[in-house]
Amino acid sequence: MPNRKRTTLALAAALAGPVVVVGAPAAHAEVVDVNYQCVTPIGPKGAVSPINIKSVRSGGGHKLTMSFQKGVSSSPVELGKGAMNPSAVIEVGGADKGKVQVSGPANTEAIPANTPIRISDLSGTYTPKKSGKVTFTAGVLTIKALGTTTTCTPRNNPGPSLELDVVGPGGPSDGSTGDGSKGGGSTGGTSGGSSAGGELPRTGPLDSAAALGTLGGTVLLTGAAGVLWLTRRGQRPAG
Repeated sequence: MPNRKRTTLALAAALAGPVVVVGAPAAHAEVVDVNYQCVTPIGPKGAVSPINIKSVRSGGGHKLTMSFQKGVSSSPVELGKGAMNPSAVIEVGGADKGKVQVSGPANTEAIPANTPIRISDLSGTYTPKKSGKVTFTAGVLTIKALGTTTTCTPRNNPGPSLELDVVGPGGPSDGSTGDGSKGGGSTGGTSGGSSAGGELPRTGPLDSAAALGTLGGTVLLTGAAGVLWLTRRGQRPAG
């Protein structure tokens, strides 16, 4: 019986091992101060606003929401309700590159003259083209009001407001995308487990970890089965 208990514990460890490897993707968000320098119809203006970017899964992509905690720029005249329309760019970096256009509703209340313009939450959809850890950083802000356009550019090289693990259309790793293979994967090899369509084996870090975890579980499982067989064989009565 003690041998059987030890075998059961080994089997449980083998099955539980891979579960730890394939955990949920991690996300990290923080509020970042962005020093906007604005080119307005009446001259340069500037303001620092803390920026927060959040992400929610939406189909095959991510809905991004960019929030401003303080107002930026100002107008020499009052902006009536619905007179101001904001939009911005979120810079994508890390494993993927690009820009996400985000926009928001017009002002729901009048904005007094010579007061900071409070920007509503801006949102847009990001669809990953590659897999891995991706960063999202506040980019250029555009304010349109009364037939004029004000452009505000970050001047303090702000850091990312959001870091997210994403999965592109090719699966959980980058694989080969026509510009070469990343992570040391070969572009000319074949895989006995590949399906129709000529998809190459993926060798990204997450896949490697999961494969090692599965292999480890298989080895432990096989070892446990061997111990169980030997234990049962050893318990047979001598002939």
